[in-house]
Amino acid sequence: MGGILESLRERGFVRETTDDAGLERLVASGPVTVYVGFDPTAPSLQLGNLVPILALAHLQRAGHRPIVIMGGGTGMVGDPSGKTEMRKLLGTDEIGTNLGFFRDQFARFLDFSEGKALILDNAEWLLPLNYIRFLREIGRNFSVNRMLAAECFKIRLDSPTGLSFLEFNYMLLQAYDFLELYRRHGCRLQLGGSDQWGNIVAGIDLIRRVEGGEAFGMTIPLITTASGAKMGKTAEGTVWLSADRTSPYDFYQFWINTDDRDVGRFLRLFTFLPLEEIRPLEALQGADLRRAKEVLAFEATRIVHGEEEASKARAAARALFGGGPEVGEGAPSATLSASGLALGPLAVNLAADLGLCGSRGEARRLARQGGLYVNDDPVAEDRTLGPGDARNGIIRFRAGKKRHLLVKVE
Repeated sequence: MGGILESLRERGFVRETTDDAGLERLVASGPVTVYVGFDPTAPSLQLGNLVPILALAHLQRAGHRPIVIMGGGTGMVGDPSGKTEMRKLLGTDEIGTNLGFFRDQFARFLDFSEGKALILDNAEWLLPLNYIRFLREIGRNFSVNRMLAAECFKIRLDSPTGLSFLEFNYMLLQAYDFLELYRRHGCRLQLGGSDQWGNIVAGIDLIRRVEGGEAFGMTIPLITTASGAKMGKTAEGTVWLSADRTSPYDFYQFWINTDDRDVGRFLRLFTFLPLEEIRPLEALQGADLRRAKEVLAFEATRIVHGEEEASKARAAARALFGGGPEVGEGAPSATLSASGLALGPLAVNLAADLGLCGSRGEARRLARQGGLYVNDDPVAEDRTLGPGDARNGIIRFRAGKKRHLLVKVE
């Protein structure tokens, strides 16, 4: 398999396709219209969404046309795939607000000028549907027996909460999306997470039954870390693509803290670097691997937040971890008056009051466990600070291995 499909496989974007040979012929025949759907379940996209988005970006760079479907309609039902219980039902106002944020975020990754990519809301064709007509024209093409055999439904049927009839309709709605995009825009390829296989196949089958057309599907593997954790989740919570929810600096630090075993794989997935540039980086070992992590962090942050913010985050991290007196813009920082420092405040109190720890109780517990540091030295629970702790006007706080704070004394 050559070209873009081979590149996507080598980068790790492809788990399975509905027809390898047919998809290869389709891509070789000329520009293909391909779509991915995103339900507006939050006011920001998150790191897990970045994988299918970047797959679309690679396809667009190869000359194909992406369609982003925002689920203003399907979001009102809720996808049961991969969930052991029913999703929270969102109101129309909340869905509308979330869709607005989504539109702005997608523009960072795809070129929507001159019809090179489309962004559509499936509420346009789902909300006006007449239920009886939909059942007669679309529902009759679905076998309940086959639907119940789908993995997304089997998980829910075996769960304590079961599967609601509302969610049972989701597969029909997503399949109908594919049919509408086939009719309106000649879309013949759907991408989705591995948990979307049943929904994708249902859409392909619907297109064949209703229009006599041929369509294809490709799933992307669920990205987990080497430790088995779900990608994009940390002890502090979800990693978001919005700077308001995860700052560019914290986003950069997420990548710097990548497990050594994941660096090469993530360079392939989360950067646009050519593979010939990635191979030497993923071959690095030991302390040299830090250089590969910095490349990964910069490139991933540049894709999501732009080159300026990526450069600021890199400079801030170098200042923070390099031990120099500079406070890089974007680094977690706070200000303390020299007169306040002269009063001899407790380090644990400052750690909480300046936001490094969630509370003074947490700071005290951390100090007792040897996990609270000032200028890289562990501090006791009763340790006070004074003017001598400021080095070049800076006190460096650290909680555990990854939480840092630069306190500027003025």
